[in-house]
Amino acid sequence: QVQLVESGGGLVQAGDSLRLSCAASGRTLSGYAMGWFRQAPGKEREFVVAINQSGSSTYYADSVKGRVTISRDNAKTTVYLQMNSLKPEDTAVYYCAATRLYMSGNSYLRTYTYNYWGQGTQVTVSS
Repeated sequence: QVQLVESGGGLVQAGDSLRLSCAASGRTLSGYAMGWFRQAPGKEREFVVAINQSGSSTYYADSVKGRVTISRDNAKTTVYLQMNSLKPEDTAVYYCAATRLYMSGNSYLRTYTYNYWGQGTQVTVSS
């Protein structure tokens, strides 16, 4: 069982930056691919970014490409999401997720690819 805890969300202004963290409780994340998803009120959960087990491959949603960076520190059992140039449309609850599956095709986009989820952290961007 993997327990994930997100942190770092908050209220910011458009153009600001935030760094979200996802920490695993009591175990390493080295064997897991990790993803970040977000869900705005009244909308479905959507893919933001993912990183494979080794950190050698990353996948970004077009809506955030060039503005966000995912990284991982397996030794510290933490995955980070650096978000820059934030926009009001980035407002959502952000969730991190983990899977032992190796990514193929567009599997990283799918919520069902991931077995473990955090509780989410709220990001609100004011205009």
